Amino acid sequence: MQIILLDKVANVGNLGDVVKVKNGYARNFLIPQGKAKRATPENLKVIEAQRAELEAAAQARLDAARSLAEKLEGQVFRIVQKAGVDGRLFGSVTNADIVVALKAQGFVLEKAMVRMPQGPLKQVGDFALAVVPHTDAVANITVTVVGESTLG
Repeated sequence: MQIILLDKVANVGNLGDVVKVKNGYARNFLIPQGKAKRATPENLKVIEAQRAELEAAAQARLDAARSLAEKLEGQVFRIVQKAGVDGRLFGSVTNADIVVALKAQGFVLEKAMVRMPQGPLKQVGDFALAVVPHTDAVANITVTVVGESTLG
């Protein structure tokens, strides 16, 4: 399906690009998220007319994401979970748990912004993770998972 991108999309293209993507990707993700429109002659004309304000809005989002990334860079966040004596957690720490910990300290993020390449954290310790509020803004944070004693 031919689409016009309304925002920069990683591994697809930049704002205003007309690209061909799989139908399901366009219909189920890009178009509902407001990141693209179908590439019809009418939509092409509308996008060209609005190009300046779309670029300004995209730049404002990028600036906000970069300032958030600067604030997050190098921060250490502590999460307390129940753990056994060997340091293994009962359950795991997911990106949702990390978003809750960040929100408690005043950072508003979405789960998809927290990148966990090795999957959920299942051990006590320090873990280096990346927070990606925008494709061009990345912050490296450290999450310290502390075991809570289950013995009373």
